[in-house]
Amino acid sequence: MTIDIETWVKVAAFTGSGLAMGLGAIGAAIGEGYTAAYANSAISRSPNLSGEIFKSMLVGQAIAESASIFALVIAMLLLFSDFSSQSCLMIMVPISAGLAMGFGAIGSGVGSGFPAGAACMGIARQPAMSAKLTTNMLIGSAVCQTPAIFALVTSFILLFTNFSSSPVSPTWAAILGAGLASGLGAIGSGLGGGFVAGASCEGIARQPNSATTVTNVMLLGQAVTQTTAIYGLLISFILMFKTFAPTDSIAAAVALLGAGLSIGIGAIGPGIGEGLAAQSAVGAIAKNQKATPDITRVMLVGQAVSESTGIYSLVISLVLIFVI
Repeated sequence: MTIDIETWVKVAAFTGSGLAMGLGAIGAAIGEGYTAAYANSAISRSPNLSGEIFKSMLVGQAIAESASIFALVIAMLLLFSDFSSQSCLMIMVPISAGLAMGFGAIGSGVGSGFPAGAACMGIARQPAMSAKLTTNMLIGSAVCQTPAIFALVTSFILLFTNFSSSPVSPTWAAILGAGLASGLGAIGSGLGGGFVAGASCEGIARQPNSATTVTNVMLLGQAVTQTTAIYGLLISFILMFKTFAPTDSIAAAVALLGAGLSIGIGAIGPGIGEGLAAQSAVGAIAKNQKATPDITRVMLVGQAVSESTGIYSLVISLVLIFVI
């Protein structure tokens, strides 16, 4: 049986679609379940506020759902777009796009559930702070979605860029590495941002007068947690847009795949670690606002040290692309 390139491209598109939606559904479902679990606890604590808590739960779940909707968009594009091409490179494009969006949605989906759950519990404790808690939840959850948006952008670029004029080797590895860099690199930042946002909602509920300070530090902490996802996006862009000389060396091609894996996997730990540092800082500031400067300084230094491992991964990725 002879199978032409166009058939293999369709096979890859169907596989990429399954990867995008299958992986992309994981995080949102966990985040939504987490939110609902805390909403139940909140209603048990304050049954008279069940309506307000229920509305907050639905809003939080809707934001967590957006990560899986991004994955659904990519999955549908892969299913119904015309990828007719005589280039072998088009076999790698749908798989890479599916991996980018599938992995990229996991952290953001789970992370968005933390502030939503904390907001539900906060409303039960402090009904008068419902508006501020909801606002803080929306801001924190929105920041959690940025890594998934990075992955979505990468997937779109992969799907709508014409790679037909590029040499098959090593471009096939660059395409696959780009998807892995952006997708895996989004996991840690999505989770870390959720840790911070959840602690912020909890802190505001416990100390309402700290709302402004806590929100400001939350945003600062979340900004730092996003940096490793940005590193992943940077490597992804380099791999997609750099022109590589044709080569028959499998080692040279796999070096580009290794670059994507280095920053993709290497970004997970720092994103989570930085989120934990900021989570603790936000909670501590809510308890003692007078110590805000000292706590913020310790948070930033701690995040910087955690960031160092992500920088090591970035350096190795750059060496693999430009030196090896």
